Amino acid sequence: MSERVFIFDTTLRDGEQSPGATMNQKEKIRLARQLESLGVDIIEAGFPASSEGDFRSVQAIAEAVGNVQVAALTRAMPDEVTRCYEALKNAKNPRIHTFLATSDLHMREKLGKTPQEVMDMAIAAVSRAKSHTQNVQFSCEDASRSNREFLVRVVENVIDAGATTVNIPDTVGYAQPQEFYDLIKYLLANVKNADKAVFAIHCHNDLGLGTANTLAALSAGARQAEVTLNGIGERAGNAALEEVVMALRTRSNLYQLETNIKSEQIYPSCRLLSMIIGQPIPPNKAIIGGNAFAHESGIHQAGVLKCPETYEIMTPQSVGRTGNDMVLGKHSGKNAVKARLDEMGFMLTNEQVDVVTEAVKALADKKKEVLAEDLEAVVLEQVFRLPDKYKLKYLSVLSGNMAMPPTAALVMEADGEEVKLSSFGVGPVDAIFNTISQLTGRNPSLLQYAVNAITGGTDAQGEVVVRLEEGGKKAVGRASDADVMVASAKAFINALNRLAKKEEEKECDRV
Repeated sequence: MSERVFIFDTTLRDGEQSPGATMNQKEKIRLARQLESLGVDIIEAGFPASSEGDFRSVQAIAEAVGNVQVAALTRAMPDEVTRCYEALKNAKNPRIHTFLATSDLHMREKLGKTPQEVMDMAIAAVSRAKSHTQNVQFSCEDASRSNREFLVRVVENVIDAGATTVNIPDTVGYAQPQEFYDLIKYLLANVKNADKAVFAIHCHNDLGLGTANTLAALSAGARQAEVTLNGIGERAGNAALEEVVMALRTRSNLYQLETNIKSEQIYPSCRLLSMIIGQPIPPNKAIIGGNAFAHESGIHQAGVLKCPETYEIMTPQSVGRTGNDMVLGKHSGKNAVKARLDEMGFMLTNEQVDVVTEAVKALADKKKEVLAEDLEAVVLEQVFRLPDKYKLKYLSVLSGNMAMPPTAALVMEADGEEVKLSSFGVGPVDAIFNTISQLTGRNPSLLQYAVNAITGGTDAQGEVVVRLEEGGKKAVGRASDADVMVASAKAFINALNRLAKKEEEKECDRV
């Protein structure tokens, strides 16, 4: 019989710490529900003590999902542990996750604490957490660079204090697979009460070994893997959920380990995250990249045509990469749209399906076929978007190599009032952005502008991502449209709406 591995997804906490991956509360709830559909065992929803906004997001996620444990992170400080529980208390199965560094380097240089002081703080934090819930996790930050004998004593003490899960992180991606395997083996053999807790691992990807170290640790006896969708996270990111899960499944004869993940929901989940944070999935990304199941070599193509197993170690369908051949168009009805949405993992109300159906018909007037990627873009823009402070109504752009400079004329809504203006720029996009900035009275710096075709073909929708900074705050805007100039305007406005939302949340935090 295969043994069970628990999947702890930290996309909403560690993943959101990835530069440019900030999500608003509505987007976090949408992603949390998708993670529940994916079958993860634990969702780490955030760091409640870090801000009032993060507290409210954790609270909302805890109330939004029911068939999954909800965890939140807290420093090993009694007041913050209690604050963490306050955010989690309405969850059906809350988990308090407290942490403290255990390496000599971190204790000396970061904490300025002695090993005994760290030990006492760890025990006190776990004891406080245990007074709130039986589901307590303790993490030994920088465990892979910690003294092994001290690590054993810390783990024994926190288990005695009530920790039911003990996490051994490779916080800075320093460990090598054999080394990390040996560490887990050593702890399981030397921690006297190891049988009273689940051993977890959390591996970063600084040397490109996040997934390899995670699999090595699971082979050694760890039974919880901390991962993120698309491998996002601090610095070079975390071990990728899709890579760990599919390695265990594809090589089940080797690992003899299983998870509760519904693998057909992997690609929809990763694609949803990509569109929420405005970061495209690289074509060569394992499991979910556009080229992951592509074959260009003639020899490979011939082999796959005769027998897919010759060059495909898993099927595209097994990770949700393909569905049926149903094509949506302007004659498609609500039932066809809903069937496609259900297949893609979107759980929408009847009213939301109506909105998407009308948007599909409008898009189908501009392009021949509405593909799955187009539908995802429609859902994210028409259903899961921020309430608009600024909204585009009409856009006209004049550009070319004539004497007249590129010009953009816009009609917008700003706080419910219609405003209009035309202005110039060095190119059409610059003209659009200049005009929007003047209409809204804002002056953001453009950090990034990227255009990507959502599907193939000259009639493909253009997906535009912009990254803005204003007043020390940064925001990512994303939009798609068959007209790239319209998509550019929408993306810029989307980023401004996000900046405005951050300002509102800051005001709420002050209150």
